[in-house]
Amino acid sequence: MLRGLYTAAAGMVTQQRRHDTVTNNISNLNTPGFKQVNAISRSFPDMLISLTGLEPEHDKRLGVVNTGVFAEESLSIHLQGDLSSTDRPSDFAILSDIDVPGMSFDSSGKYVNENGETTFQPQVFFTLRDRSGETRYTRDGKFTLNNEGFLVTGDGSFVLGIDNNPIQFAPNIAIDQLKLNANQQFIDNLTGNNTGEQLLLTRIENPNMLVREGNSKFQLVGEDNQSRAVNAGDRFEVRQGYVERSNVDASQSMIDIMAALRAYEANQKVVQYYDRSLEKAVNEVGRI
Repeated sequence: MLRGLYTAAAGMVTQQRRHDTVTNNISNLNTPGFKQVNAISRSFPDMLISLTGLEPEHDKRLGVVNTGVFAEESLSIHLQGDLSSTDRPSDFAILSDIDVPGMSFDSSGKYVNENGETTFQPQVFFTLRDRSGETRYTRDGKFTLNNEGFLVTGDGSFVLGIDNNPIQFAPNIAIDQLKLNANQQFIDNLTGNNTGEQLLLTRIENPNMLVREGNSKFQLVGEDNQSRAVNAGDRFEVRQGYVERSNVDASQSMIDIMAALRAYEANQKVVQYYDRSLEKAVNEVGRI
C-alpha cells in the first residue's frame, strides 16, 4: 500500500519542480538573452539504473514496475530569440544560424542520426570575465561603459576583446560615438578611426554543456574543445542597437503550467485516498 503513497508523493514533487521551472520562464519573458528551461522527468528505476552505470544489455529485469517519477534535470533551449530594436548604441544582439555539414537541425536545435546519436546546433555567445576572473558567456548584449572606460554588463562583468582582455576605450570616448562594423571592430564614429578593440565571440559546440549562473550568464563545463573563437565560415551576425528577446514560448508555457497543476492535484488526491485507507486500517480493522 505504501508503494502507491510514495509514488504519488514523488509525482507531486516532480510536478512542483516542473511548475517552478515554467514559472521562472514566464517571469523572464522580457529578460534579454534569456533561454527557456525545460524540466526533464524520468521514472525512478530507470534513473537509478543509469546512476549505477548498468549497461542496457546487462539489465536482467523481467518487467518494469515504476515506483515513482524523478525530476532529473533542467535543460536550457538555446534557440535563436527574436531581435528587438532599441536604437541604443550600447545594445548588441547576436543573430546566429551555424551550419554543420551533413546535419540538418530541427526546430529544437538538434540532429539525430540513424544510430540515434544526438548533435546539438552550435551557438555563438559574447565572452565575459566576471569579478572573480572566471570566463563566462552570455547572449544579453545590454552593455555600458564604466568610469574607467571598460565595456561591462549590468552586473559589472567585463566584456572581452579578441585578445582575451577586457575591452577598454580612451577616456574621451562616449558609448554613443562607438560603432560596430561587420568584423566586430569598434569604430570612433566622430573621427572614423579604429579604436583597436574587437569583440570576442565564442562558438560553443554543445550549448547543453553550459550551466546557468544567473544574470543571463553561463559557465561552460566539460571538455576544453567545446568552445573556440568564431571564424569567417560561421553564419552569425552582431547587430548594434538591438537586443535578443527571450525565446520563451508564452502560450506553451501557460499550457505547461496548467498541465503541471492538474497532475499535481491528481497525485494529491491519490495521497489523500491512501491516507483515508490507512486511517481505516488503524481505527476500524484493528478493532475487529
